[in-house]
Amino acid sequence: MRYFCGIFILAVFTASAASASAQKGVDSQTQTIKEDANKTTSRTTDASRSFDWGKGKTRVRERLPNPYQMNSRRDVLLETIKEVLAENKLVMDEASSRLSEGIIVTQPFVFGRGPVIASSELKRYGIIEFADTAWSRGQYSLTIEVQSIDGIKNNVSVNAKIEGRSGRGLTTEWVTVPSSGVAEEEFLVKLVERVTGVVMDPSQKVEQP
Repeated sequence: MRYFCGIFILAVFTASAASASAQKGVDSQTQTIKEDANKTTSRTTDASRSFDWGKGKTRVRERLPNPYQMNSRRDVLLETIKEVLAENKLVMDEASSRLSEGIIVTQPFVFGRGPVIASSELKRYGIIEFADTAWSRGQYSLTIEVQSIDGIKNNVSVNAKIEGRSGRGLTTEWVTVPSSGVAEEEFLVKLVERVTGVVMDPSQKVEQP
């Protein structure tokens, strides 16, 4: 009888130990799963991560000074200006220009036709005070003056006259708006690049992370 009781007690003890061991294994496995889950959910989302684009990201330079000082004989500089104008399809107004005084005036250059393009380009080249004005065309003319400082140094100033053709009822008229400085900057950049050989706005490629 004692023998059978001993076997029964031993069997109960063994079963209890096995159950405890199994439970411990489950608890350990559950803890591991929870830790892995925490590691996964704590990862920063793509929306909140910031990327360092490194070299090549867009840079914005300041505008060139206007007047801009250049090293060149005035007669040579005037010829260079005429060449740059021709390359950019700007026609010199022979009647208004006074080359002997270092002044070159261009004929109006149309930069936008149609309501959409004209309005968009006028906002870029000029300062529009009334947003509801209907524009059908935009144009500008440049006045370029070369003032000699000494035999080799000159100040080149560029002024743009910005005009928009507005429609009011059955009538249309050309309206002069203040310049934003974009037309002057565009020409000065082309002229400086031609005279100095230095590219002012090199292409900027954005590298992928």
